[in-house]
Amino acid sequence: MNIRSYLYGSAIALATAVPAFAQDSDVTIVLNEDLETVEPCMTSQSNIGRVIQQNISETLVELNTSDGSLMPRLAESWEAVDEGTWRFALRQGVSFSDGSAFDAADVVQSYERAVSDKIACEIGAKYFGGMTLDMNVVDDHTLEITSDPAQPILPLLMSTLTIVPSETPFEFVQQPVGTGPYEMTERNVGQNITLERRDDYWGETPAVTKATYKFRSDDAVRAAMVATGEADIVPLIGQEQATNPATDFAYPNSETTYLRVDHGVAPLDDIRVRKAMNMAVDRDAFLGTLLPQDAVPATHMVPPSTLGFNSDLSPWPYDPDQARALLEEAKADGVPVDAEITMIARIGNFPNVTEVAEALTQMFGDVGFNVDLRMYEVAEWIDFYSKPFAEGRGPSVLLAMHDNSRGDPVFSMFFKYACEGLQSGFCSPELDQIMADATAATGDDRAAAWKEAFAMIHNDIVADVFLFHMVGFSRVAERLDFTPTIATNSELQLAQINFK
Repeated sequence: MNIRSYLYGSAIALATAVPAFAQDSDVTIVLNEDLETVEPCMTSQSNIGRVIQQNISETLVELNTSDGSLMPRLAESWEAVDEGTWRFALRQGVSFSDGSAFDAADVVQSYERAVSDKIACEIGAKYFGGMTLDMNVVDDHTLEITSDPAQPILPLLMSTLTIVPSETPFEFVQQPVGTGPYEMTERNVGQNITLERRDDYWGETPAVTKATYKFRSDDAVRAAMVATGEADIVPLIGQEQATNPATDFAYPNSETTYLRVDHGVAPLDDIRVRKAMNMAVDRDAFLGTLLPQDAVPATHMVPPSTLGFNSDLSPWPYDPDQARALLEEAKADGVPVDAEITMIARIGNFPNVTEVAEALTQMFGDVGFNVDLRMYEVAEWIDFYSKPFAEGRGPSVLLAMHDNSRGDPVFSMFFKYACEGLQSGFCSPELDQIMADATAATGDDRAAAWKEAFAMIHNDIVADVFLFHMVGFSRVAERLDFTPTIATNSELQLAQINFK
């Protein structure tokens, strides 16, 4: 098949009107899709994080992605009390945008909301799976957190928990209240979100006065909005749009694309079928065509910079003949390999996502799979992504992209692969035990345990169809002093933007 043909299908008419900015310190940011929600405990989703994380809702600790160090945010300092307990000294004189004072009770409520089964918070499932935290309020500005099992990276975990007031109910909020330098003053679903700078913020006053977020699904349209002066920043454009050295940036991307396979329904419960799916994919054919040449075929859910990354693993080879043979063998044993498998993909998930999904569908069809592709907007797609999965569902694979910019597998593996994982497509008690051991370990032992887990997932279970570690491209107006980094994939701090 000629994947390059997907790249040249339609001409796009671009608006030429250039509206004036309200004032020089306002910015307009264009995202590839609307926010499903403005709930702070969902900031692990990229676009929600780009709007809310550290702008509206802050964390106790902040990760410096340039060197991996931890920086104070709402916690001024922290120290280990014993193997399982850490003491955090919280910042004083901080207020939320509703005027209430920040204290230790707010941290407790934020954690309890995140992990509660009353509210489906992705932060809790993604970052705090496989452990329990006991929070002891010593006084209003001192908090001791004890983890079971012991978490040697607990301060790093606290860089993921967005803090909300203690009065916040156990339901998704429509008006986020945070301690950050901005508050949301307008939200028109499907059109725009506006953040305005707070006068009473505890920290330094940012240069950006107001930020307006708009939503456009087409990569070329988003890129053109900066070129014509309609916008200042587009965090995500396609490689084919990244042609202007003055405005366009390539940055290391912590995203991994993959197909989550639902092992709970035949024929996907048969390992031969899952191997055949992997061997049906010609990964090299995507590079330099639908995906950037610098994308890397994946063997892990996490990027190569992650602790315990297993460099001994190799991508499944492209071998359509062997894929057909595996399907024939499974069919002879009564496995219903002819059953229709639904591929679920998300509109606008990444540049050329529709074309990538169409190419995968054709590759699977070429070896004998019966795959029906369905594209959904994010609000519908997310219902298929996370548990509980629908009863009576047919076999399915789900095209997704996962971000881990924090350097440790604990931020990915439990909610992706544990038996109780929110987005896990299978259950292996043996793997659960390995991951539990890895989480409690330190140093070389921690890396070795995660390396074992990665090998089991890829070689022994053949859990998913890993595709690529991605490369990101952004466009930034020349009037701004701002350079995208790996953090841009999941947050976009307005306080880091200055004007030339």
